[in-house]
Amino acid sequence: MQYLMGLDIGTSGVKALLLSQNGEIITTATESYPLDTPKAGWAEQNPKDWWEAVVKVINKTINKDNINPADIAGLSLSGQMHSSVFLDENMEVIRPAILWSDTRTEKQCKEIENKAGGLENLIKKVSNPALEGFTAPKILWLKQNEPENYKKVNYVLMPKDYIRYKLTGKINTEVSDAAGTLLFDVKKKEWSKELAKLIDIDTNILPPVIESVEVGGKVNKSTSQISELKEGIPVVAGGADNACGAVGSGIIKEGRVMVSIGSSGVVLAQTNNATADSKGRIHLFNHAKPNSWYMMGVMLSAGVSFNWLKNSLFDQNMDYEELNKKAEAVAPGSEGLIFLPYLYGERTPHNDANARGVFFGISGRHKQGHFIRSVMEGVTFGLKDSLRLIKDQDVKIEEIRAIGGGVKSRVWQQILADIMGQNIKLLNVEEGPAYGAAIIAGVGVEIFNSFQKVSEKIIKVEEEITPIKENVKSYEKYYQIYKDLYPSLKTEYKKLSKLNY
Repeated sequence: MQYLMGLDIGTSGVKALLLSQNGEIITTATESYPLDTPKAGWAEQNPKDWWEAVVKVINKTINKDNINPADIAGLSLSGQMHSSVFLDENMEVIRPAILWSDTRTEKQCKEIENKAGGLENLIKKVSNPALEGFTAPKILWLKQNEPENYKKVNYVLMPKDYIRYKLTGKINTEVSDAAGTLLFDVKKKEWSKELAKLIDIDTNILPPVIESVEVGGKVNKSTSQISELKEGIPVVAGGADNACGAVGSGIIKEGRVMVSIGSSGVVLAQTNNATADSKGRIHLFNHAKPNSWYMMGVMLSAGVSFNWLKNSLFDQNMDYEELNKKAEAVAPGSEGLIFLPYLYGERTPHNDANARGVFFGISGRHKQGHFIRSVMEGVTFGLKDSLRLIKDQDVKIEEIRAIGGGVKSRVWQQILADIMGQNIKLLNVEEGPAYGAAIIAGVGVEIFNSFQKVSEKIIKVEEEITPIKENVKSYEKYYQIYKDLYPSLKTEYKKLSKLNY
């Protein structure tokens, strides 16, 4: 029996997953690490913590079921997008990595857009707008605020690519992570020398780019000496976390859409058309599947909104089953209570860091169940915003596959089907990006023939949730009100942000 390993370098920790050649999940292991916030809006991590955690989960995974390391045919990696690791000429980390969730780069984003000749021209070059989470603004921030550190920079890597370097000694990235830097021509699949020149970033600090299914190196001797991995195991390039999550959900052909309700919310559709939204409301990135792309909308506070409600407004000892029962007892529309899920600003479709959460329509009739259900509905309305934008780009929407902690709730499953107005498909397996990374490893070392064949073999639809017609009609009316609320509050959000609160 041969095995494949997937590693996901997440924000809160690393996950390892071992997959058999038959597609069976053998075992998983996780290891957490800290997140540093030295200033308001900053988010940093020490790449050393990632590497130490990776070695631990590799050893845990292999030892847990007494796997013979010689039977591991290949491994691959997934990781948090956009986050920046700065390396010097000795390949040593210069400073803590600046993460995707860091918001210090508002000034640099405006500078990039201006130097590119405006939003429309920027999108023509790299298919996406300048957002604070992306990599290019972080490089500019370093150049302008820590010039001594910037002078030392020999390479900028994303987290999974740094770990692959530690595993193999080889420097490279792949198309799906490169796409999230704002320095990559998503259509041509190459670094945008034009944009880099306009914003004065030397492309020599950017790593070579390969396809996600290409072998990026082999486990080296030093790694084999501190881990259970055998020297010489192929390390396949892998993908950004959302690309790997899509692979693990079977989103590898047109018509399929993934809706994820985790801490954040994601709506992702595979497409064979590399045409970006001219207004930059929705992302276009390269997919891990060669010669394809995906459109994606991201909302910042999906499951976060639900957990905030539970922990901040209700009894923290109230379990999720009780919360769901209270929500289920309330009619669709929560008797006119509408929630805007912008607790920490919003990304899609508004790209507004000043936006904040709102309960609209509170009356004396509203009790706990109304607030619980309205949060579920508000988050789902936000996901519908992204789905609508993807449809506007003429991307086929034939089936929706739902994943994430939110869809473990039966009432939320039905809300999702009713608000989207389509059947919602639940899968037999949900192990996240590490699962997708293991599949990519299998395709890369040719244990699996293709994404299509392995997807049809091991990723199955386990259940289908059908929308209730009268609820669909009711929710469409509430959604129209939901859509109108943000524009009416946009100016007030900006005023509020200037107050000292």
